[in-house]
Amino acid sequence: MSAPTALIADDEPLLREALEGMLSQVWPQLQVVARARNGREAIELFETHQPDVCFLDVQMPGKTGVEAAQHIGRRAHLVFVTAFDHYAVQAFAQGVLDYLVKPVEPARLAETVSRLQERLRESQPAMNTEALLQQLAASLEKHKGAETLRWVRASVGQTVRLIAVDDIDYLRSEEKYTRVAWRDDSGEPRDAVIRTPLKELITQLDSTQFAQVHRSVVVNLRAVSHVTRGQNETAEVHLKGREETLPVSRNYLHLFRQM
Repeated sequence: MSAPTALIADDEPLLREALEGMLSQVWPQLQVVARARNGREAIELFETHQPDVCFLDVQMPGKTGVEAAQHIGRRAHLVFVTAFDHYAVQAFAQGVLDYLVKPVEPARLAETVSRLQERLRESQPAMNTEALLQQLAASLEKHKGAETLRWVRASVGQTVRLIAVDDIDYLRSEEKYTRVAWRDDSGEPRDAVIRTPLKELITQLDSTQFAQVHRSVVVNLRAVSHVTRGQNETAEVHLKGREETLPVSRNYLHLFRQM
């Protein structure tokens, strides 16, 4: 029996590399024969290499991972990779379609690999998932632009840091970038810079947890220590465990009138 082959599709190069590295640890026999940056490329590379398994990021520019999966159909075993729990729908839970939630945990990946190996040993074809993929595609379109963000990807040197949204103290627009002020596992304040515009991030944040307090600042309300009033109907937000303060413009002062 020849070695199993795989395709990995993710629009973030460092996350593709990270998943490939983890797969080499838990499934040394697997040969990653193709790496795609988007759904359209995944389709083209699938037709060229015909891999046994496809790891598809759900949200990619152009064609989504779900659209790529619809094209691939039953010709390969499919594993979806997503940063959003929402897409771990009932079809996934039933084991019909497999999925991994970012950041991918080694134990969860090992479970997925075990199932894939069993299906390959039994020469079991991928199940008829056409209806489920249509359901998933409809769900993806319905929640497009409205899904609550769980992780922010920030490049630090040659690595990608996946920052949990709950760990973010605030986001601040700085020219072409957005500054992310967050806490590490020990609670120490950290900073990172991402290219996603603040106005785009705002639409994906939980509005009950994050509030825009200035045209260039969004704050995690859980990180707020207190607010001091200033002149001309402005204010400053003081944060727990941070020395810097954040400006509150008069347009957003109403958020803190009762604080």
